[in-house]
Amino acid sequence: MKATQTSRRSSGMTLLELTVVILVLLSLITMLFIGARSWKQGSDRAGCIMLLRKGQQAVRGYQNTHALLDGTPIDVNTDLIGPGKLLEAAPRCPGGGTYAYGSAIPMPGTMLMTCSLSGSNDHATDATADW
Repeated sequence: MKATQTSRRSSGMTLLELTVVILVLLSLITMLFIGARSWKQGSDRAGCIMLLRKGQQAVRGYQNTHALLDGTPIDVNTDLIGPGKLLEAAPRCPGGGTYAYGSAIPMPGTMLMTCSLSGSNDHATDATADW
């Protein structure tokens, strides 16, 4: 009689298979964190641009309400910001930047506010002609 050989294979994973699974999971987690960081930066940029536009609309509203010409001196902290004024509170950049204000009503297409992150993270837009 011939002896039959029976091969027994364990039902678990080999060390190599386990290593590959862990590497794939780590790669997916890394991509998730990179995507979340990019999403956060894009969201901060969009929020900052919205605040810049809101400040620009506030100065235009103030200019129209008081019949002022471009170039008229303005104190943003007393004329625009405060309870009952066009901006209830001083805007704060979602990305952690700070805003600098001009001292006069700007010409159309020129910004009243600028963000300190405008050079590094693109917290400004070039399409301001209609603001």
